[in-house]
Amino acid sequence: MKPVVRFRLTRRGRVVLLLLLVLLAFAVTSTVRTVSQAAAGPARPATRYVTVAPGQTLWQIARAVAPADDPRDTVDRIRSLNDLDGAAVRAGQRLVVPS
Repeated sequence: MKPVVRFRLTRRGRVVLLLLLVLLAFAVTSTVRTVSQAAAGPARPATRYVTVAPGQTLWQIARAVAPADDPRDTVDRIRSLNDLDGAAVRAGQRLVVPS
């Protein structure tokens, strides 16, 4: 007759097993979050349109659309969004601006 081998976990073994299960749960959760964020696609920055008023400058538009931000950064962003070579705008021109 074969002897029966009993498997018995010590307290240290139970702690190690619990830690392994927690690490496995963390890895699965991280993987699921990464996959779900990747599936959503790249986030596009929020934008809106403004029409240039007579006599209005790009600097004034930048201060109006983002009063809390540095106007130099906002002007650069508006120029980039609209493929502008310089800071000159004309009345009636429709511009994409960050919101």
